[in-house]
Amino acid sequence: MQDILINWTPQETRVAVVENGAVQELHVERTLERGLVGNIYAGKVVRVLPGMQSAFVDIGLERAAFLHVADVQVNGVVPRGAAGSGRGDPANGGAPQTPIERLVFEGQTLTVQVIKDPIGTKGARLSTQISIAGRMLVFLPQDDHIGISQKIGSSELREQLRKRMAVLAQVPEDAGPAGGFILRTNAEEASDDELTEDIRYLRKTWGAVRERSFKRPPGTLLHQDLSLVERVLRDLA
Repeated sequence: MQDILINWTPQETRVAVVENGAVQELHVERTLERGLVGNIYAGKVVRVLPGMQSAFVDIGLERAAFLHVADVQVNGVVPRGAAGSGRGDPANGGAPQTPIERLVFEGQTLTVQVIKDPIGTKGARLSTQISIAGRMLVFLPQDDHIGISQKIGSSELREQLRKRMAVLAQVPEDAGPAGGFILRTNAEEASDDELTEDIRYLRKTWGAVRERSFKRPPGTLLHQDLSLVERVLRDLA
């Protein structure tokens, strides 16, 4: 039997996941130090650094945030040879990496997501590849593939889930891109109705983000990720 214990004070929130009397997970979120990871902002490029293959982006925080070329996605594609991919070294037969100065420019507005919190004197790290998590699915609005959590080990089940999602995620041809999805472990025993509900929620959330991005100035928070309690209840309750 699994229980979720929540302790809240004005200073911090603690959430413990207890199974058979033993603590399996412990999460702490301090009120004044709530993380930014998952938040989506309207950003403005304030400086491009070709030597570092990166750019600084104003998202309305005290320090400009950091965007590396590996985290830039253009028209649904991450630049060839992105860092860590092993594809950017011509000596190894990889395609040359598209330089940052050909992907972004000073003064450009971007919709960006925080992938790493600020620490010390360093600003937050950003990505233009947006992902929005639901209870059973992660929505990748700029992508078009269907992925399965590595924690779902059965190859037969993985293929079944992939085929189901290919049908459920379809949209009319004139409705625009369908987006991509990653099925989380919670999707393992989900019904079609449950998956469809998550699909609708995630697409609606992204639609609201896009609408705000057209109306609000750079430096604006477009979407805030759930609080610790909300995330735990979404994933485990």
